[in-house]
Amino acid sequence: MIRDPHPWTLEAWRLGSVMVVGALVGWWIGYFFATLFVALLGFMGWHVFQLWRFHRWVRLGKRSDPPEASGIWRDLIHDLYRLHQRSRKRKKKIAKLLNRFHESSAAMPDATIILGKRFEIEWFNDAAVDLLRLRQPQDVGRRITHLLRHPRFLAYLEGGVYNQPLEMPRLPDNQVQLSARMVAYGDGQFLLTVRDVTRLHRLESMRRDFVANVSHELRTPLTVITGYVETLVDDDSLDPVVHRTLESMEFQAERMRRIIDDLLTLSHLETRDDGVAEQTAVPVPALIGAIEEDAHMLVTERDLTIRVEADAGLWLRGARNELHSAFSNLVTNAIRYTLDGGTITLRWYADDQGAHFQVEDTGIGIPPDHIPRLTERFYRVESDRSRARGGTGLGLAIVKHVLQRHDACLRIESVPDQGSTFTCDFGQARVLRKVAPVASDN
Repeated sequence: MIRDPHPWTLEAWRLGSVMVVGALVGWWIGYFFATLFVALLGFMGWHVFQLWRFHRWVRLGKRSDPPEASGIWRDLIHDLYRLHQRSRKRKKKIAKLLNRFHESSAAMPDATIILGKRFEIEWFNDAAVDLLRLRQPQDVGRRITHLLRHPRFLAYLEGGVYNQPLEMPRLPDNQVQLSARMVAYGDGQFLLTVRDVTRLHRLESMRRDFVANVSHELRTPLTVITGYVETLVDDDSLDPVVHRTLESMEFQAERMRRIIDDLLTLSHLETRDDGVAEQTAVPVPALIGAIEEDAHMLVTERDLTIRVEADAGLWLRGARNELHSAFSNLVTNAIRYTLDGGTITLRWYADDQGAHFQVEDTGIGIPPDHIPRLTERFYRVESDRSRARGGTGLGLAIVKHVLQRHDACLRIESVPDQGSTFTCDFGQARVLRKVAPVASDN
């Protein structure tokens, strides 16, 4: 269909012609206004007829060809027909893309599920049938929370934070370990992917068991060796060269003992089944006070200033021993990498986001490219310097695991040669308020 080049001009000529003819006929027969009115009424009737044909064609859609017309009606039908053709092409393209997505998703080994705003199932692939035991088409439209009822998964959905995958056993047998990840897209829709990580989970369990067993087995002979070395070091009759050698052996044995202790601590944290720390009320200000006393003992022969700024009424729900381990590791690291004359500040405070434990030092700092990997096991910025300062390379890994169990995270900010700031961020759900004790004047 070809549109008229000047539809409104044609309509104006039509209207003018009707009025002229009506006026002439009316003047000829002596009924000027009546004849002109009838002519205009006929012109309007013709447009109503064109409107009826147009409406009929629109209702029938692709089942009929566009009606023949001229003027403004031809132009209107042409534009609508062109839009209709574009819409059909777009729908075909979208249908092809959707089919391609369904085909690729169906071929994926991971279970893939499309969820609506209320987590109702809109579509899932064959892997979801095998892995999650979903039924097609009975489960389409049902909420995923009615089918996957593990408490961790329910809390994961309700939490609304999906930047990390969730690991959980498949109920009811617990023999299959699953890793689920949720991605939000579109207008309140979600893409849920679930994969079988049973083999990786077993390998990780074997690794943890191996590390724990080896650490336990090494502890006894190391204790014996350390005892003999300490006895020999205390013998003043030995040659000075031998004495220096024994002191070096004692230092390395102590370093190995710390590594074993840290490995056992990590294994203990990793083998907890629930992955969530207990909810005991922990007096964090008192905890920080004990850590401060230990820190002062470590710096008795060094020129370091340790400051504490703590909210006396701010407590946490958690595991006291684990929090003590994490906080003391951060403080020990600050002492280890701060030069004489420096200052270490411990802060414990709360804001609208939750509670925060912060360790700020004026130490040697950390290059930015190393910060993302600091919490990896045995990762060191400078291996030789770290070993010389007595670090095991496991302290920040312990901190990360403790914070994960307390629904918290670690922020690291550092400027080389100026210092570093390590901040543990705890959510509001873990925060407790206690009345701070009033100091007596007596």
